[in-house]
Amino acid sequence: MRTTAIYAGTFDPLTLGHYDLIERSSELFENVILAVAANEEKNPLFSLGERLELAEKAVADFGNVRVEPFEGLLIDFARNRGARVLIRGLRAYSDFDYEFPMALTNRKLAPEIETLFMMPKEIHSYVSSGIVRTVARYGGDITGFVPSVIFEAISAKMAELRGKSAPGSWT
Repeated sequence: MRTTAIYAGTFDPLTLGHYDLIERSSELFENVILAVAANEEKNPLFSLGERLELAEKAVADFGNVRVEPFEGLLIDFARNRGARVLIRGLRAYSDFDYEFPMALTNRKLAPEIETLFMMPKEIHSYVSSGIVRTVARYGGDITGFVPSVIFEAISAKMAELRGKSAPGSWT
């Protein structure tokens, strides 16, 4: 059976926790769509176009993972792509409190689509995009939180925001 799974998020930025779930999902499913949400309400550090480009670079080594933008209901996006599974990451109980009612709502709207909760490796369980953005804004070392391609983009973005050219390292 050909199964397509969707892993959706804002990915601003994509972290090593996200990457871990992408890697493991790519081993479980024939096709994985990394659905990058427009979600401008979150006031993202990177534009949708930048997040798509960065995600494509980060997943370039996975032959069965493709990156697509989306907005609107995830369940509609999944139906339009023929996906049977939604991947949702859980780091802590607070994530479950947010994700569980959303999963039940999605089940009500589309009972044919399953939600699969996955936890990142313990080493990444405390890392969130928000933490990465905060540490980066204050010049902290984020090399252990994001893939190298994302680190380079954040370095350049921080330099741009500070009105300087991008240094080799800003930690």
